[in-house]
Amino acid sequence: MRFWKYHGLGNDFIVLENMDGRARKDPDFVIGLCDRRFGIGADGILYVERDDAADARMVVMNSDGSEAEMCGNGIRCVAKHLYDFGSVRKESMSINTLAGIKPIQCTVKDGLVTTVKVEMGAPRLDCSDVPMNCHGRFLEGELEVDGVKVRGTAVSMGNPHFIIFQELEDREVLGLGPVLERHPAFPRKTNVEFVKSKKGLLEVKVFERGAGWTQACGTGACATAVAAALLGKVPFDQEVEVRLPGGSLWITVASDLGSVTMRGPAVRVFRGELTGE
Repeated sequence: MRFWKYHGLGNDFIVLENMDGRARKDPDFVIGLCDRRFGIGADGILYVERDDAADARMVVMNSDGSEAEMCGNGIRCVAKHLYDFGSVRKESMSINTLAGIKPIQCTVKDGLVTTVKVEMGAPRLDCSDVPMNCHGRFLEGELEVDGVKVRGTAVSMGNPHFIIFQELEDREVLGLGPVLERHPAFPRKTNVEFVKSKKGLLEVKVFERGAGWTQACGTGACATAVAAALLGKVPFDQEVEVRLPGGSLWITVASDLGSVTMRGPAVRVFRGELTGE
């Protein structure tokens, strides 16, 4: 089976074409391929499949073998793959996910996609939609973790996020990420974003559910911009720079909260073949 390696701001993926639906998705297979010493190495696997309602479907498997509803960096990589190899030779396309169909606009240079804009849909703020064990919205609410009180905002972009603007030391951040991911307040776990807001620039470190610390998270950048806009830290209806360890994404949050748009790069690194051994 052929595979391709892509990344979006260092958030890296193995792309497998699964048009016949026969590719393995069991945890042992996924974990083995994503292992950085004994496998190809990646934050996850993206399966590109046929879809009746959209130009293609993306299935996301995390490096721990769990399935994710959506992946912002991943969907840009899949869009590039579809266009560059001619499966969907359209600059405007749609890709179906567990979080719904996402409209895509590709920027093309010399016949290859360089940048992808994705309509990520409306953020979900009600606790039941995140999901989170609470009622109403959780905006700058407080959770207790190992005796430490942490303030944060819960947002779903098709998958759960907990965004923290509270000033914390680096050692606290490193310790809180994996603990908050599995906090009992989140029945399906959560991604965790630690944010510094500086004159409209959002600097983010992300602990991804099922993948750990990563270089970037597209849905996390979107959720962070939503939380920042709700708290008055950045404007609505304007592109906001979200700077992650691997680089920047540009996010626009509609003032009616009806949509969030993400713009950023996608890069193909190499391709190869799985031997099946």
